[in-house]
Amino acid sequence: MTIYDIAKEAGVSASTVSRVINNKPGIKEETREKVKELLEKYNYVPNVAARGLVMQKSKTIGILVADVRVAHHIEGAYIIEKELAAIGYYSIILNTGHKNEEKEKYIKALEQRRVDGIILIGSTFQCDYIKEVIRKSFREIPVIIANGYIDLPNVYGIIIDELNGIKDCVNLLHSKGHTKLAFVLDHHTPSNYSKKIGFMEAMIQEGWQEDQLWLYETTSSVEGGYHITKEIVKEHPDIEGIVFSVDITAVGAIRALMDLKISVPEQVSITGVDNTIFGEISYPKLTSLDNKLKDLSRFCAKVLIDVLEGKDTPKKMMLFTSIVEREST
Repeated sequence: MTIYDIAKEAGVSASTVSRVINNKPGIKEETREKVKELLEKYNYVPNVAARGLVMQKSKTIGILVADVRVAHHIEGAYIIEKELAAIGYYSIILNTGHKNEEKEKYIKALEQRRVDGIILIGSTFQCDYIKEVIRKSFREIPVIIANGYIDLPNVYGIIIDELNGIKDCVNLLHSKGHTKLAFVLDHHTPSNYSKKIGFMEAMIQEGWQEDQLWLYETTSSVEGGYHITKEIVKEHPDIEGIVFSVDITAVGAIRALMDLKISVPEQVSITGVDNTIFGEISYPKLTSLDNKLKDLSRFCAKVLIDVLEGKDTPKKMMLFTSIVEREST
């Protein structure tokens, strides 16, 4: 039985239970008594690590990134670290890789360091395997997921509405008269799955059948985008637009189209996702879906601190995207 289990049964937040345990003011007497009854019923005794949430803090936060080579993710970790450092917290940034066993190893390493909280960057951490690891290793420690969510009492998620964002990209291309579109996926993550669904729904709304859609996969690299674009053009010479799940593959696509003497955006439009520096340095400059990395990162830091300070915090929040239109559409 954890502080989060008590909170769930009492119908209050974990921070409210924490305030009752520590005899803090500002709680209705009826609520206080209800929580106390449950604490006695389950013979709940908070351990030292759990009480560190409100008392003897280590002032250390763990930040996990699946791949530090992904500029978007490491920039997010950088922003979070700076936000936390500004209020006196130290950060441990770990590169886990994409294998669940490796992620588990690093999560358990943070358990040994007795961090006050954890921030997981990327929807790749949103899976049943990691859910079980968190449930076993960090039942009393707040966990924040950037662009993901796991249904556990101590986990908080900030989701980016990329599904509707990709729909907006499809609608933008349609408004330009480009209706024969392909979608290119890189990694298999919940985030990318949402993007794929957004593309499919938008195309079906325009009259396409699901089994007619042009759906492709490639590696998350310039080379991956380059080669898959040549394959798409070979299979569909009448292609008018390609929606990519990340910017870096979209940049490779622009290069491939240039080599094929196909003009962008006059003949084929290209969009990416993440609004990274790649969009600015490509030629022509890349139109990209801005998934609000800076806002997401700062919000992750804020939510974690709010939880650590005992403030009532929503378990699941959503941020919305916007299209940064440049020269490729």
